[in-house]
Amino acid sequence: MKHTFRIISLMVATALVASCGWFNKKDEELKPLELVDFRQTLKVRKIWDAKVGKDAEFLRLGLRPAGDGSRIYAAGHDGKVTAFNPENGRQIWRTELEVELTAGPGVGEGRVIVASKDGFAITLDAATGAEQWRTEVEGESLTTPLIKGDVVVLQTIDNRIETLSLFDGRQRWSIVQSAPALTMRGSASPAAVGQSLIAGFDSGRVVSADLDTGTIEWESLLAPPKGRSDLDRLSDVDGSITVVGQDIYAAGYQGRIAALASESGQVLWNREISTYSGVSADWNSIYTVTDEGEVVALKRSNGNEIWRNASLLRREPTLPVPFNTTVVVGDLEGYLHFFNNIDGEPVARVRLGSKGISAVPLVVANRLYVQSDGGTIAAYVVVDDRPKRTQPDVAEDGS
Repeated sequence: MKHTFRIISLMVATALVASCGWFNKKDEELKPLELVDFRQTLKVRKIWDAKVGKDAEFLRLGLRPAGDGSRIYAAGHDGKVTAFNPENGRQIWRTELEVELTAGPGVGEGRVIVASKDGFAITLDAATGAEQWRTEVEGESLTTPLIKGDVVVLQTIDNRIETLSLFDGRQRWSIVQSAPALTMRGSASPAAVGQSLIAGFDSGRVVSADLDTGTIEWESLLAPPKGRSDLDRLSDVDGSITVVGQDIYAAGYQGRIAALASESGQVLWNREISTYSGVSADWNSIYTVTDEGEVVALKRSNGNEIWRNASLLRREPTLPVPFNTTVVVGDLEGYLHFFNNIDGEPVARVRLGSKGISAVPLVVANRLYVQSDGGTIAAYVVVDDRPKRTQPDVAEDGS
């Protein structure tokens, strides 16, 4: 989650109160890097926007749009869950749950699942928005619920995995890992590979468990704690865990990014990069953003660095998401930045609004969906301005 910069800033600010002279010298170093103009070579157009819920700026919640191929679903902190037509943003249904929401929606098997601040998982019918059940999981969740077959998986911020029956919310099994003395606010979003659940924990471990029984299949220490102080020893595996084929990609704060074999947990390669946003991927590359705000692309096959862009330092960029021929990130001032996925050069920039974007953007087919901390969702497309051909590619009748 995007909290470490704020945590560290708060600690530094406390020290600065006692040393105003030092503050004057270092003030500029703590500010987000100012944006610079560039020649935009890609045209990005907003095709619709809509209101999801009330302002939730600075709360850093796990509220992110989700899609099932026919609809886009979004949830607001104030308890509103809405289904939209992805073509034009028309509201299909809206349900007001009258609770504060912290994560979701998760979508699958005709269900929409969200998590509430007071520790409940709530399931709605994807077709109508009607509530089907709600179950207490006794912990706040900041990650998107995972639906796999008839199992619902939630991870809470106190280092627990809870699995529920999709049909009635009955608890099936749980995993509890010990938590360090100091952790960041957030968790890794669980992923599935076949019948295995992949989860990351604040201990720096990635765990694989059987989805049906909860039996641990393997554990891998991704980010070993280092240093003497609790702050130095932060090693949370947070953000997105990504699966491509049979390979798992995960990252730890003050640790490393690694590729793991899904059947054994064996480390295929690793690189020393500190991030709390996790990783995303396409077929060729792995993308992440460092804890300082550098956007980085690595070769998926061996982890070698392809490019690095430092234009968003301290702007709290979201995890980069592959979209068209770019990777996209949002920032704390509501901008969306588009970088060429080959060389990392900026190709476009648009602004959704004045409120920050902390939720990872969503890509479905040829559209990009973004939810701001101000409670607005918007859809974007890349516009092809090339002139259309007027002549056939192949001559007719052999002429």
